Amino acid sequence: MKKLLVLALTTVIFACSNNDDNAQVINNPQTPGLAYAVSDSDFMTTYGNLRSELQVNSNISIVAEVNHTANAQSVEQDLRNTRVIFFGNPALGTPLMQENQLAGLDLPQKMLVYEDSNNNVFVTYNGTEYLAARHSGVGAATTLQQVKGALASFAENATNSTVTENSSTGITNKDGIITLVSNNDFNTTFNNLRNSIVDNSNLEFVTDLDHQANAQSVGMDLRPTKVVIFGNPTLGTPLMKNTQTTAIDLPQKMLVWEKEDGTVNISYNDPDFLKERHGITNNDERLDQIKSALNNLAIDAAN
Repeated sequence: MKKLLVLALTTVIFACSNNDDNAQVINNPQTPGLAYAVSDSDFMTTYGNLRSELQVNSNISIVAEVNHTANAQSVEQDLRNTRVIFFGNPALGTPLMQENQLAGLDLPQKMLVYEDSNNNVFVTYNGTEYLAARHSGVGAATTLQQVKGALASFAENATNSTVTENSSTGITNKDGIITLVSNNDFNTTFNNLRNSIVDNSNLEFVTDLDHQANAQSVGMDLRPTKVVIFGNPTLGTPLMKNTQTTAIDLPQKMLVWEKEDGTVNISYNDPDFLKERHGITNNDERLDQIKSALNNLAIDAAN
């Protein structure tokens, strides 16, 4: 991921007029691979617009909504308006995972809506170039361009502005993904993982998703592939306060997937990757805590 930290830390400032002291200042997100649009409305209107766009689309199912601001308040921390909405369309997403099962770690799709310190509201998501760069083979998926067009349409309709997609240069295959081979079969591995998360009082279980079952619902085949979504606001909130776009990669996700040879794997995002991608600073101890927690969950599920 060469040069990503430099890119993520670069701030590009646009003003309505160089001579206008009251000009709106927009700090566009520089996160590699992130697509975004700046809204002409306030936060709640924008989020409502996006949610309505998804709800009226009969091919889309909203999987979960995460209010990072409310979660921060639940642990007595402050965070500007920040929400993520997870949604999916198996007919479009399954072909990506048929090309590369690891793409299931970045599915279902998610969109982040946040309000920055200048009261600008952004709708953001991981672009399709990012998905293709991080998951080898996804670029050949027949539905990738449909995914690209649908995501851009949702963001543009919610914000009444055009989408910009940051370059994914430097993102490589399996970039920032840690994978552990399980000693158990698929169902045992996933149940171990899910139960460990649900039973941990420090973690908040959000949802889980059976990609294989969703594929079958639209007449497609996919090897066993499930993802579980969960979080810890005490550890995650400071990362988002440091760099708000980190919220696109939170809450945490862990993917359990079975290869063609029957090998069962547990995959998740390396916190160091999030640090580099989003330019997170002064949080190394907290990132190490997250790294240790994820590693322990994977080891317990695998044995």
